[in-house]
Order: sequence, then C-alpha cells, then structure tokens
Amino acid sequence: MNMAEARKDAITIFQAGVKAVDPAQAIKSHIKLENNHLIVGGKTTDLSGFNRISVIGVGKASAAMAGAMEEILGERLNSGLVITKHEHALPLDKVQVIEAGHPVPDQAGFRGARQIVQVLEQSGEKDLVFFLISGGGSALFPYPQEGLTLEDKQDVTKILLDAGANIHEINVLRKHLSRVKGGRLAKVAYPAALISLVLSDVIGDDLDSIASGPTVPDHSTFRDCLNIMEKYQISERLPSAAVGILQKGVRGELEETPKPGNPVFERTQNLIIGSNIIAVEAAAKKAEELGYNTLILSTFVEGETREVARVLAAVAQEILSSGNPIDRPACVLSGGETTVTIHGKGKGGRNQEFSLAAAMDIDGLENVVLLSAGTDGTDGPTDAAGAIADGTTTSRAGKLGMDPGQYLRENDSYHFFEALDDLIITGPTYTNVMDLRIILVI
Repeated sequence: MNMAEARKDAITIFQAGVKAVDPAQAIKSHIKLENNHLIVGGKTTDLSGFNRISVIGVGKASAAMAGAMEEILGERLNSGLVITKHEHALPLDKVQVIEAGHPVPDQAGFRGARQIVQVLEQSGEKDLVFFLISGGGSALFPYPQEGLTLEDKQDVTKILLDAGANIHEINVLRKHLSRVKGGRLAKVAYPAALISLVLSDVIGDDLDSIASGPTVPDHSTFRDCLNIMEKYQISERLPSAAVGILQKGVRGELEETPKPGNPVFERTQNLIIGSNIIAVEAAAKKAEELGYNTLILSTFVEGETREVARVLAAVAQEILSSGNPIDRPACVLSGGETTVTIHGKGKGGRNQEFSLAAAMDIDGLENVVLLSAGTDGTDGPTDAAGAIADGTTTSRAGKLGMDPGQYLRENDSYHFFEALDDLIITGPTYTNVMDLRIILVI
C-alpha cells in the first residue's frame, strides 16, 4: 500500500460513515406504519384517534427527514413546515421548506420560527405533531425572548463561538434567551401529541442540548448562564439586553425553562434516530473491509481543536514507533466536536484547523494520513467539510512559499489546504452527527 492509496482509503472510510447516518434511512428504520398503527421506537400510536397530522422540523437534515415522513405517512399527512440551512432544501410535496442562516441566525429563521409557533398554538388534543430535529437546529430556530432582538441573539452566538465555548454552553444561553428552546416548544404544542425524532449532533446524545432541547425538560438554569459568561469573561461584550434578561431570570423575575415533571411533557415522545457513534462504527467496518486493524478511540472528543490534533498525531507516532495501541496497517477513528478559539482573521473551520495542526506534528512521517471532516459537509463558514493531510503536507506547502505556522496563527486553514488541493468538499450531505477523524498508519 502506498500513500496515494491510503489517502483514497481515508476518503472512502469517511464516506461510509456519512452514508450510515442518512436521515431518510434513519427515519425509515425507526418508524413503521401497520394498519393505521404507527410504531415509533417500539411505541404504538393509533392514528385513527387524530383529526390532523403535521410535520415540523428544524436543522440541516430536516428537509431529508421530512421527505421520509411524507413517504411513510402518505395521504395521512395534512401539512408541514421545516427550517433548514441555505442550500439544504429538497423538493417536497406537503411540507414547506424555509432556508435560513447557520451558524448565525437570520431573519428567515426568525420568520420560520414564528410560523411554527403559530401552527402549534392552533393545535389541540386531536392533533399529532412530528417534530424533526437535527444539527443546526438551534441557530435555525431563533425566537428571542421579549425585549431581545434577533441581532442581539446573533451577537451572543458570535461572541460565544469566538470565545471557544462548546455547544453545550452555547445552548444553555440560547435556551434562556429563547421563547421556544429548553422545552418551551413542548409547552406551546401542549395538549397536542408530540413525537420528536432526533438526529444527534452533540456529544453524549444529550437530548436537552440537541437543538437546545425544544421538546424536552431543561436541567440548566439562568444561574448556569451567568456562570458561563463569567468563565469566558464575556459579560461586558454581550448585548446589554441579553445580560439583563439573564440577570432578571436569576432574580426570579422571569419564568424558568420547563423542568422534569412538568405536565407539558406528558404527551411528548423523544427518540434519537441517529448519532455520531453510528457513523464511526460504520467507518470502522469499512476500514476493516479495506484491510486495516481498526480502533475506535472515542466519540466524546471535544476541546481546543489544535490541542486535540497534537494528541492524535502523537497516537500516530506511537503506532509507528511501538505498534501501540494497534498494529499497522492501522486505522484510528474518533468522533465528537472540537472548538476553535479565534485569534486571526483567516478562513477555516475546526476540521481544517485540526488537519493543519496535525500536519505540522506528522511532518516528515512517510506512512501517516489524517482526515478530519464534518458529517454535514460544512466546516465553519466554508464550502469544505474538512481537509486531508499527510507527512508531506508541510513540505509541499513550503515549496509554494507558505508557512504552516503562520496560517495556523491566522486561523486560515481553508486557504492553506485550498492551495494544496487537499480540501474535502462534499456539498450538503443532508445529515449532521458532528465530526469524523480518521488516522491511517500504513
């Protein structure tokens, strides 16, 4: 096996992981319709007891998920509305698709959120609502608290992202600055029957973090929001209206998000239909088929991406040196989602930055290939899913007059890999279960 073959294998392994979390197939594998009885995750619902069935959804995979629901429900489906990321729409029959901004919310998302709330406010006990949730749902579903503008929420998201806050922390603030997140959408829908089908994009598949948990009890509090602000020292940078709302909440002047035991969740079912571990396990299976000794390191990887890159590059070096923790030819897989603290003014994303940082640590190694990419096909504000690197990456860059360290300092990994033709560009995959990192040592 040579390096060209190994690079091709890395891409094939990544593609296998993405294919395994196809949202339409995930829907169909968890939902069955038999003689007007709908079986969802082993729970049976008699559809004859409902006057109206609708589908709503938010997230990058919501259009693909809605298409599968249209196919399953057929004429039983009355209407629907989903909000997805720009360029992620699909042609549907009964479900309206709205494209909106991600990762920073925009007016299109706000209008869509208001439409969804209006639909749910008109629902009653004889209504069945399917809520389709996938990655990106938080940003695509903005409905600010009274006194807060969409621009304020945009600023909050930007500041938290730039500070290096993880998705759990970002969502804690989102929930408490929103009218629909943190279980509040279930409150709007009640007393309708609500079935939420969830494609997880958070570590640990924590339901109250996925899309900021619009249909599940919220365990976080206004006090947690202030603690996160203090942790990243961003209180003075956040919009004063947002800080004021959070402070009022701490003083008990605003209602908390619905907690476990609240009756609004009595008619709500939440089911995870896809997650990062499914993608990683499928990638592992493909790697084994290609002849690699395979190790799943973890699907809980988070933290600063360049620090994670150094650790995983060290794993590759250890395999070369001692054959630990797995013999060559080796494939080491990991999932999860890292973060990037912005210092420069370049263009990139966490996966591209991972590959750049790792490339510097494996410089000169002849038998190592690294690939890091997002399963949604989008890494940061770019058209790339991620990037691939090997032991020749930095030397090839040097021949083009590029200093890898300078590109890393400027957070400009996109232009670095673009010059080397090593970006992974898939286009929209219509799914999202975080990231997949692949290390091959031949």
